[in-house]
Amino acid sequence: MQIPIVKLEKIKARHAELAEQMADPDLASDRFVKLSKEYADLTPVVEATDRYIRILSEQTDAQSILDDQDADPEMKLLAEEEIRTLKEALDPALQELRVLMLPRDAADERSAIVEIRAGTGGDEAALFAGDLYRMYCRYAEVQGWRVEEISSSPSDIGGYKEVVVDISGQGVFARLKFESGVHRVQRVPQTEASGRIHTSAATVAVLPEAEEVDVRIDDKDLRIDVFRSSGPGGQSVNTTDSAVRITHLPTGLVVQQQDEKSQHKNKAKAMKVLRARLYELEREKADQTRSDVRKSMVGSGDRSERIRTYNFPQGRVTDHRINLTLHRLDEILAGDALDNMIAALIAEDQAERLAHMDED
Repeated sequence: MQIPIVKLEKIKARHAELAEQMADPDLASDRFVKLSKEYADLTPVVEATDRYIRILSEQTDAQSILDDQDADPEMKLLAEEEIRTLKEALDPALQELRVLMLPRDAADERSAIVEIRAGTGGDEAALFAGDLYRMYCRYAEVQGWRVEEISSSPSDIGGYKEVVVDISGQGVFARLKFESGVHRVQRVPQTEASGRIHTSAATVAVLPEAEEVDVRIDDKDLRIDVFRSSGPGGQSVNTTDSAVRITHLPTGLVVQQQDEKSQHKNKAKAMKVLRARLYELEREKADQTRSDVRKSMVGSGDRSERIRTYNFPQGRVTDHRINLTLHRLDEILAGDALDNMIAALIAEDQAERLAHMDED
């Protein structure tokens, strides 16, 4: 579907207007930051617009030569060849432009809080949660992101009952947001003597990291309890009341943090997670108002939705939302091939949103 040139010209005009405003020496710094963010967001759209309009213009020029009865025959042959080349370039240029013009999730460029919890399956589920944790850590390393463990609850035989990490970098949430949901594993546990395949599960929640300005939290809405940290099996980590439990009274959300020896650091980490969860609640409320659009997207972000199965006997990973199966289980768990799965999910989401945009 073509894009009206008048719409593209408005975008270019806004881009030029922003550049002019940013050149004002008396512009306040906070205003400059806001304008420069909008300018940076529009720049790739304007660049794609210029490419698209240039192709259309060159097509018109070449067609005018073909339509000119007095034109030189050799010029007409060259014009025919140019039109063929331009036609091949037009669709990709238009598709790139349409994708760039899709409404953007305001949280896409943010870092993310990733929460992984063992589900059904006991010890095997905890081991699988550990596999997922390592997979995301390795993927983050490949992407050049930084990973900081916020809290963890190791299981007795390895793996994790729960682990929460902060993955920071540009565009982390955009690439990881489709990982939210139930991940299922099918394999023979090491403790299974008969060799039977067991099915276990772990849940993943990916939350965009929130700044203090995103979520206003009143002190009166918080109940903060401090207690002595303890390690696996009741082993004392330290002898001071450094562990922190924060309850957000209006929502009932509870965040507990005890990994640090400093009560101050534990509170700061707990508040970071609480802000992310409250910010996600606000986003979910906003999504309710766009429920029809939300349903057309790849997945809903619902943590109870089964999204993927990791089948060890067959060495395959299947994403049920887009019916994609890759026989690269080891590479995916190593973080090397996970981007293939993520790229397919992003492409499908873009395709569905483009279709929805065309319907509008």
